Amino acid sequence: MAANSEVLTWLRKTVAKYEHDLVAVFRKQGTSAEWPLTAASPDELEQKLAEGGHFVPLPKEPAALANVLEVSLVDFLLDEADKTPGVDALRGTERGYPDLEMTGSAFGDGYHAVELKMARRNKTGSATQSRITLYTGNTYFRYPTLQWPGTFRPFEDYDSHVDLIGIYTLDETLPGRITDLELLVKEPWRIASRQRSSTTREYIGAVQRLEDLREGNGEFETEEAFYKFWRAYPFSIGKAVAKQLDKLLAAQAPRKR
Repeated sequence: MAANSEVLTWLRKTVAKYEHDLVAVFRKQGTSAEWPLTAASPDELEQKLAEGGHFVPLPKEPAALANVLEVSLVDFLLDEADKTPGVDALRGTERGYPDLEMTGSAFGDGYHAVELKMARRNKTGSATQSRITLYTGNTYFRYPTLQWPGTFRPFEDYDSHVDLIGIYTLDETLPGRITDLELLVKEPWRIASRQRSSTTREYIGAVQRLEDLREGNGEFETEEAFYKFWRAYPFSIGKAVAKQLDKLLAAQAPRKR
């Protein structure tokens, strides 16, 4: 499942144009005394809205802040795909896989899964504060021939899998919270670790050092070694997942005559 070079190239060139401009949550009722409000530039508009009490800070909780940023990035990629001949993109579901599905003649007409992963820098700026999750190990990754709820198609039907990683510094004094956003486009296996990203959930984790993420220096020498290790990992399968798995296997099994 080596990533299609055209997909990697398009994503890297495209996200290089992304301008992070999420400054706050807009509040309709503020304290502005003068209407209509006029501004000669985006910066002036931002200043007037802030002075008029129309801003509420973005959440600082990592998962909530990541969700806001991911939505912005997916919106941007969808807009860019619409402008590019031979590129089609479709937004995934909130808790499904992937976040974005790409296809089109520019990529050889196959299907490509793009996941967005946001991570906060640690205090020293040398690593992510927590380990990035690459895949959910006990569902679509462990059973790649099945089409799980929230997915467009089975995992193995994708010609490639790519991660768009956003690394940021949290500034609690700013309503937008995020500074120094760095975007990386990587194949998941190249940045994978041999550790789960959670002690309570069945997630496959990435390496944490920023230099390793930037250089694609994960803990596996080959893609085959990555899949061999994690497909054999003894993930726990809870009751809810087991129930889904039973339904999927039953639907796939040939009917008896």
